[in-house]
Amino acid sequence: MERPGRWVLIAKRADFNAIARKYKISPVLARLMVNRDIRDDASIRKYLYGTIGDLYSPLSMKDIFKGAQIIEKYVRENRPVAIASDFDVDGIFSSYILYRAFERIGCRPEIFTPDRVKEGYGLNERIVNEAYEKGAGLIVTCDNGIAAFDAIKAAKALGMSVIVTDHHDIPYEEDENGNRKVLRSMADAIINPKQEDCAYTFKKLCGAGVAFKLVQVLYDRFGIPDEELFGLIQYVAVATVADVMDLEDENRIFVKYGLRQLSHTDNPGLRALIQVNSLSPDRISAYHIGFVIGPCFNAAGRLDTVKIALDLLMCKDEQRAIHLAMELKAMNESRKEMTAEGFRQAVDIIENSDIQNDKIMLVLLENCHESIVGIIAGRIKEKYNQPVIVFTKVGNGNIKGSARSIEAYNMFEGLMKCRDLLDKFGGHPMAAGMTLKEKNLEPLRRKLNADTTLTERDLMPVVKVDVPMPIGYISFDLIDELELLEPFGKGNTKPVFAEKYFHILRARVVGKNQNVLKMSVCNDDHTMMEAMYFGDVEAFDRFVSGIYGEEERKKMYTGQGSRVELAMTYYPSVNEYMGTKKLQIVITGYCKIPR
Repeated sequence: MERPGRWVLIAKRADFNAIARKYKISPVLARLMVNRDIRDDASIRKYLYGTIGDLYSPLSMKDIFKGAQIIEKYVRENRPVAIASDFDVDGIFSSYILYRAFERIGCRPEIFTPDRVKEGYGLNERIVNEAYEKGAGLIVTCDNGIAAFDAIKAAKALGMSVIVTDHHDIPYEEDENGNRKVLRSMADAIINPKQEDCAYTFKKLCGAGVAFKLVQVLYDRFGIPDEELFGLIQYVAVATVADVMDLEDENRIFVKYGLRQLSHTDNPGLRALIQVNSLSPDRISAYHIGFVIGPCFNAAGRLDTVKIALDLLMCKDEQRAIHLAMELKAMNESRKEMTAEGFRQAVDIIENSDIQNDKIMLVLLENCHESIVGIIAGRIKEKYNQPVIVFTKVGNGNIKGSARSIEAYNMFEGLMKCRDLLDKFGGHPMAAGMTLKEKNLEPLRRKLNADTTLTERDLMPVVKVDVPMPIGYISFDLIDELELLEPFGKGNTKPVFAEKYFHILRARVVGKNQNVLKMSVCNDDHTMMEAMYFGDVEAFDRFVSGIYGEEERKKMYTGQGSRVELAMTYYPSVNEYMGTKKLQIVITGYCKIPR
């Protein structure tokens, strides 16, 4: 079922040499920027050298001034304020940003979060009533609230004020003619740059980014120094990467500066988490946020409650911070084991049923912790390059699902057309969550697949090659220069280099878990270089055997003059060992040599 990738050369035109001369960079770097549609002077300057000063003024964001006025009123009256958060990394960090800021301006905040299993995503009436009973006259949501119509109505009925800060897509209803009507709650202020009548320039902030913008207005009104505001950027950075936001424009600046702050963070909890995961503080990258730090915080909301995650962020004692960080790390390890088992079950169901013939795959796992269905859906999507929804049973004939999609399919739009089958749903084009009756699962599957216009070509993974470059062009200077493109992530992916001929001279499996392939390769120009492959070694072996036969594969491992020749995509890097630096490439993909 796994589909072969289709390699496509990005061939955007520009005067790369002129750009290189003007900005004192190489033509290769100029080409890489143009491939990312960064070609005018302002965009190039911001991309290469953007600073905190390039962040947009928050005042153009709809309702942000009104929201700040309401908060200021509650501060002046010394009344408690409720922060309604969510259970993922973005929710945790946006609530922490608001909590720190509210305390700083003299507010009395308390964070309320939903129970992932019992209540699901976002603001609910239990939170509203609990906040009201504790004397809160104001609820400020973060990373949720845009679709919390009933909960906000309940809050208003109690005489409470409500400010929504969110970044999720704006809900709407559509009539039989396809005309859309935007749905708006009764909140006193709705701060979400995705609103059509919001003039804010950048629409792709995460929930923590929106919270930061509100804090920016509040700190200005209360005369708090800019350095205190900018000290919060590290938390925006973690949320931005962990919530898989596009690393462009403002997000790129947040992450770039946030990573620098994380390397010498003043937060004992973050320091402890970096330490217990054996990370080097001075080498924290977006990768470490996405695959180590973020998942640890997510594990709390998935397997327990977010309280431990918030306790870690708020912890002042170094020893307690270490203890809490170790708890989070242990939770994450448990989550990884559960995810691996759930993934195996899901693949088995797909491969042994007619689901494998669907373009949009819906899989029901009988005994899966509902908090990890989204991770499993993401892994299945990566395996098959198809939109996927993974469900689990939650009792009373109900199931919960989490969806992950591909660029060619808008999951949010697809589910909107099926909303009569859903009890509750929300999300983005690329991801969504929902609750429905189990009896509606098969009708949902049929309708989604009947309505889709996805083609087999849409489902074929596309590998976009930035630069077809012989490895002889790789130098230490080029590798240093490529660091200007960081941080890498969604919306600013690591560049893909390719060469259509590599002769594998020798290969061996290395690593503590014997899961890394180390090769000596040679190209057409007789340039030799070491190559590392961190992907599926068994699949690589099957691919080689399928083309050249088992004997040639064995020769490749013994260095006995095998005939194994492949086209490969790669990224240049440096292997540093015992004080010696050597150029090498990291293999990111492979295919038969085009003839």
